[in-house]
Amino acid sequence: MEVTQVLLNAQSIDGAVRKNAEDSLKQFQEQNLPVFLVSLSGELANEEKPVETRKLAGLVLKNALDAKEQHRKFELAQRWLSLDGNAKSQIKACLLTTLTSPVSDARSTASQVIAKVAGIELPHKQWPELIAVVQGMSSSEGNTDVRLAATRALYNALGFAQANFSNDMERDYIMRVVCEATLSPEVRIRQAAFECLVSISSTYYEKLAPYIQDIFNITAKAVREDEEPVALQAIEFWSSICDEEIDILEEYGGDFTGDSDIPCFYFIKQALPALVPMLLETLLKQEEDQDQDEGAWNIAMAGGTCLGLVARTVGDDIVPLVVPFIEENISKPDWRQREAATYAFGSILEGPSPEKLIPLVNVALTFMLSALTKDPNSHVKDTTAWTLGRIFELLHGSVVDSPIISQANCQQIITVLLQSMKDTPNVAEKACGALYFLAQGYEEMGPSSPLTPFFQEIVQSLLTVTHREDAGESRLRTAAYETLNEVVRCSTDETAPLVLQLVPVIMMELHNTLEGQKLSSDEREKQSELQGLLCGCLQVIIQKLGASEPTKYVFMQYADQIMGLFLRVFACRSATVHEEAMLAIGALAYATGEDFAKYMPEFYRYLEMGLQNFEEYQVCAVTVGVVGDISRALEEKIVPYCDGIMTQLLKNLSSNQLHRSVKPPIFSCFGDIALAVGEYFEKYLMWAMSALQSAAELSTHIAGDDELVEYTNSLRNGILEAYSGIFQGFKNSPKTQLLIPYAPHILQFLDGIYMEKDMDDVVMKTAIGVLGDLADTLGSHAGSMIQQSVSSKDFLNECLSSEDLMIKESAEWAKLAISRAISV
Repeated sequence: MEVTQVLLNAQSIDGAVRKNAEDSLKQFQEQNLPVFLVSLSGELANEEKPVETRKLAGLVLKNALDAKEQHRKFELAQRWLSLDGNAKSQIKACLLTTLTSPVSDARSTASQVIAKVAGIELPHKQWPELIAVVQGMSSSEGNTDVRLAATRALYNALGFAQANFSNDMERDYIMRVVCEATLSPEVRIRQAAFECLVSISSTYYEKLAPYIQDIFNITAKAVREDEEPVALQAIEFWSSICDEEIDILEEYGGDFTGDSDIPCFYFIKQALPALVPMLLETLLKQEEDQDQDEGAWNIAMAGGTCLGLVARTVGDDIVPLVVPFIEENISKPDWRQREAATYAFGSILEGPSPEKLIPLVNVALTFMLSALTKDPNSHVKDTTAWTLGRIFELLHGSVVDSPIISQANCQQIITVLLQSMKDTPNVAEKACGALYFLAQGYEEMGPSSPLTPFFQEIVQSLLTVTHREDAGESRLRTAAYETLNEVVRCSTDETAPLVLQLVPVIMMELHNTLEGQKLSSDEREKQSELQGLLCGCLQVIIQKLGASEPTKYVFMQYADQIMGLFLRVFACRSATVHEEAMLAIGALAYATGEDFAKYMPEFYRYLEMGLQNFEEYQVCAVTVGVVGDISRALEEKIVPYCDGIMTQLLKNLSSNQLHRSVKPPIFSCFGDIALAVGEYFEKYLMWAMSALQSAAELSTHIAGDDELVEYTNSLRNGILEAYSGIFQGFKNSPKTQLLIPYAPHILQFLDGIYMEKDMDDVVMKTAIGVLGDLADTLGSHAGSMIQQSVSSKDFLNECLSSEDLMIKESAEWAKLAISRAISV
């Protein structure tokens, strides 16, 4: 069949022609896969074919090699590996020749397909010719486009080039060619070559020692002289090295007993005397309007970010290298120098010890408070407010021994920050941020807070900010509400009456957003965002006032009205449920307890709508959490709604449309419901246990990256929380014997995850708790099973000797429950 024509038809405007062509391709693929793939690669490599069929041929080829879903990805990789060797060689030869095609679309498509093939084959050491890609990068290659495509193809393949990087000659060759390419006359090649260096720095950190001096010289030249996109990558190289060394040093914990397999080469420490001056120079290359533009990223910002990472990597050693720069520039007439000095100071506050920083901060604080009100330049004020925020975030509060804020300067700090909230939006936003961390630092300070005398004034100023005409710029309104929330959250009992006075104020604001006339879609979006901020604020207030009986009692007079407002917020959205309103309702349910039942008839449909929202999976996850809150609040009063809720949750679990991150909270939610309704859960037991069982089998054995391990642990934790809730819910009921058939499988699951040796502390605590619940609920029925299980005893002993007090407590309780079950 004529592939070119079919590929053209597959892009036809005529639906019938298109459908026909797609069916032909599908049929061809099913009947003779090797020939199908070879003819696609031939199409892609053929310079006489139209560019659109070559592109589509490459795309179809790429999709035959890779997919989004994990299981499909694996199937396609296996299918490729089992393909006839001749066919594979032909396809790869076509791909490599296409890298030199004069047609840029064909080259870029080929390099994407090469990266996919490399991704499958290199882990199996099946593509030794990959080094051929690198030859296309060398300076002898006259065609710029080829050199660029080769450099990008190498970039895509670096993750799999372990074999090449373990061979000294091949590695030297690759490094030489990459370093040469950073000097190419073509800016895109220089940028792509530095991107390769950045990738090499994280993937092959331990192989860099012989090249690091040359790389320093190349990057320093690029940072000082090259165009911005290249210079940014050159700085990124050093940021990446910092990331690697921070990780290694954290894993070692400094005492070399840690579990990092890679030694730290201290590249940053050795480069410090040259690296820090180079980064300080970049700070003077600010752009005029970078503070107004949210997505701004330029040399100065990259340099400051890298300086911050260097400070975290080397700690105290950076301070003497930066202080002279600050002292020299902080009072200069040129704003660029004052701003750079302030930015340098703010960037090195995380990493060095408080002992080293606090004397500097004590000197700088007065100076900065004065600059924040008096400096004529908005950039300088912006960075000054940001730096104050960093000081309060990192060096103020219960973690630091010598306080930087005293009764004497507290008043001045607050006066200056509240004054700055009237400044331009970008400065005001940073001032809100500084106040946020100032409040947070006083959270653990006991019954009385230094902020108490200023509470009313602070709240008033923040509310005034939210009403500014320009509060939509620089995230200012959002920052003001976030700060208000933090000030409320960290407030003490002394100011509880003032927090109560805030309730009707915020309610009124929310009420006003609901009175709107017909809105344009743009206005509706703004309205929805504002409602989100106000619901978030009410959530924090509800949590604060609900936490102590006297304030909760007074607050309850508002509960009906607040719930009414939340329901109206839901009602003004047609299809989607409002996430922040949902969270606030969870807090309200927790505070009102079983009285929340009176809101359920009206609220239930929104709950169901949230559980059905697969598109916005965060909304779904939040709603699942709220079902848990409501179960805890209502206990058996949730029974009338259980059929609908459980049906929907089981549906969600079996759906492939729903994002995987929502599945662990659904399992935890089973536990909350079972705990609330007790033996009534019998109705759902079979379905719930079957879902738990299949998830448990999936989550026992995993091989994968850190992200997958983290997800699997959250899945295990959800499953265990479900088991725990179900066992506790059935305790002391005549129906406990219904659980006996499930016990062997649960014990097997516990054995499985214990043997894997990769559970985190959270899972460990929940798991040992489940062992205890099993013994506690089933008594003698469980005793013999636990005694026979493979690892229960070892697991229990390991938990009993844990450093983590929570794990230890759970284990002591489990030990007691097990010994009771065995002695019966």
